[in-house]
Amino acid sequence: MSDKSTINEITQEQLFGKLGNLPTDKRNVVAIAAPPGAGKTTLTDWLVKKINENSQFKAQALYMDGFHFDNILLTKMSLLKWKGAPNTFDVKGMENTLKRLNVCPAEDVVVPVFDRSLEIARAGASIISKDINLLIVEGNYILCDISPWDSLNKYFDLRILIKTPKNVLKNRLRERWEYYGLDDESIRFKLYENDLPNGDFVMEHSRSIDYYLIQSQGD
Repeated sequence: MSDKSTINEITQEQLFGKLGNLPTDKRNVVAIAAPPGAGKTTLTDWLVKKINENSQFKAQALYMDGFHFDNILLTKMSLLKWKGAPNTFDVKGMENTLKRLNVCPAEDVVVPVFDRSLEIARAGASIISKDINLLIVEGNYILCDISPWDSLNKYFDLRILIKTPKNVLKNRLRERWEYYGLDDESIRFKLYENDLPNGDFVMEHSRSIDYYLIQSQGD
């Protein structure tokens, strides 16, 4: 387990450089974790695009949000209003997918994708082909040391945690929920009862980190 006081900080460009130096004779699996609103998806999509355009790797992303429980199931579990919390994901399903993606030689693997416009995960919506040799896995809880999330750690070759000031997270999340048309009361609940506490959980429980990626106030 990493001592957080000794973990090195890294910039976005430096991270790209380190990914380019990974071994080419295997499929590398990189984890990027962060609180809600920290920019995991933006960073992941940027890295995948830049890697595919500027390196010898073929990269693709796997998103934790694709493993959301469906709203029907969350309603039955009385968890719909807590959607996005650690206990609202199919962690075992994600583990089984990562296990398949770590098979050597690699095989094509069908994976789910989250449709944010509908707030649901679509099963069988994407394929990670067998020639992908750099897989970037992103999600809030993928580096957490709490069961069942800790079962994922063994599948990662490199582990990145994004650190973002809480006021930046709050502003970004408010803008997100305003964009999706939530009223003020719903936004307050999302922010202060779910999103920001979930972010605190991520920062407290993420372990075995190789690098912190630091975001400033202006990022």
